[in-house]
Amino acid sequence: MSKLQELLHPSHIVPLIVASAFFMENLDGSVINTALPQMALSMGVSAVDMSIGITSYLITLAAFIPLSGWFADRFGAQRVFGCAVAIFTLASIGCALSETVQAFTLARILQGMAGAMMVPVGRLIVLRITPKDQLVKVVALITWPGLMAPIVGPPLGGFITTYFSWHYIFYLNVPLGLIGLWLIKKFITNQSEDSKRPLDFVGFVLIGLGLATFVMAVESLGNEGLSEHCGGLFLACATLGVLAWWHTQRHPTPLLNFSVLRVPTFGTIFFYGSLTRVCIGATPFLAPLMFQVAFGYNAFASGLLLLSAMLGNLGLKPFTPKLLRRFGFRSIMLGNGCLAACSAFAIGLLSPTSPVAIIVMVMLVYGITRSMQFTCIQTMAFADIPPEQMSGANTLFSTMAQLTQGVGVALGATLIHASVYLRQGDIHHPQSNDFELAFFGVSGLIFISLLGYRALGLDAGASVSKHEKFHIHTTPK
Repeated sequence: MSKLQELLHPSHIVPLIVASAFFMENLDGSVINTALPQMALSMGVSAVDMSIGITSYLITLAAFIPLSGWFADRFGAQRVFGCAVAIFTLASIGCALSETVQAFTLARILQGMAGAMMVPVGRLIVLRITPKDQLVKVVALITWPGLMAPIVGPPLGGFITTYFSWHYIFYLNVPLGLIGLWLIKKFITNQSEDSKRPLDFVGFVLIGLGLATFVMAVESLGNEGLSEHCGGLFLACATLGVLAWWHTQRHPTPLLNFSVLRVPTFGTIFFYGSLTRVCIGATPFLAPLMFQVAFGYNAFASGLLLLSAMLGNLGLKPFTPKLLRRFGFRSIMLGNGCLAACSAFAIGLLSPTSPVAIIVMVMLVYGITRSMQFTCIQTMAFADIPPEQMSGANTLFSTMAQLTQGVGVALGATLIHASVYLRQGDIHHPQSNDFELAFFGVSGLIFISLLGYRALGLDAGASVSKHEKFHIHTTPK
């Protein structure tokens, strides 16, 4: 009972509200994958045609995330967060009522616009009200629902679609959204900046188009492998990126302010932490495919195997602050990163004859290391950010975090393509050896990403982690 009382402490209410919104957004994006065949059947199209619903959502999300910080500063974080939850809920009803692919795509675009505001602004609210010495605990609190949703989503989506109807996947968001709106109104106060900076419209167009093109490019890379179409998209993305960078360096109030990268800890996490997230994030895409395509498990059984990773996510959360206090960010991120790389390598060693108990154990270790590394990355990124730069840092971090999800899937698909190509096989029928090579590649890239963490000082983030050896020296007088 004491644990429950601690969880429901007034200081945890706002983070729990934000965590619930994170869970709703991430769950919605993951449950749909298992429902696509039934949705296609009811709309009279092929399952491949339904993929536009996923792609349109991801493109809209990427394009509008850079606007989140400006909206929060201009109109107030609580107001923007509440509107985003309301629009996401209404769009979910639109998805459930859709009878054609076109109507469903429009509803998903509306969901993407709302999701682009909901997650970054929710995190910004938490970062603004949380003292530095409580940041580890609070970030862990808002992180694990987002980590849990992609794992719970596939089996939940399969269960609802099999025994009820795919429409209920989207109706689930209605009670969650209504409760969330009431809680936001009751517990979150509106915050906005005194200075009303003008909207960098040119920057929004360049950055939005660049990010949308990038998402389409990685989607193409994952589906088709290297091709002229894919190369053209990456070239367009690079051109837009250069123009956007040139523009932001000359605009007095750019939409994305890259000056925050000069903060050493944020810069290190932004680059190397993103690479780690890409590699670790490839596993939720690769593992279910391997279990079904190569091992012969059905979708529901595959989802159940992934639940062991969720148990790892949940099981480590209470110990995260204590471990960081004892060892500090640098040691934990290096040591746990090595374990994450080893767990990816171990998944690659699994075979169709591997006992279920062994598979569960390996996925459990993967879940533990994934949870710890993601919590460290999301906490360390903001450990040294001054309050006046928090909004810009959060927008930049949220933009990169969204991109890493798509790149993680593309990385996994590309590694599969490469393995099939090397053995001159059929890409439509990947074998166990192809997944083995893919996981070995992911493992190696995780090890490479850890090299950047060596630049962190032993006392990095000590004011946040309360590292026993350095906290006394970093506490403000």
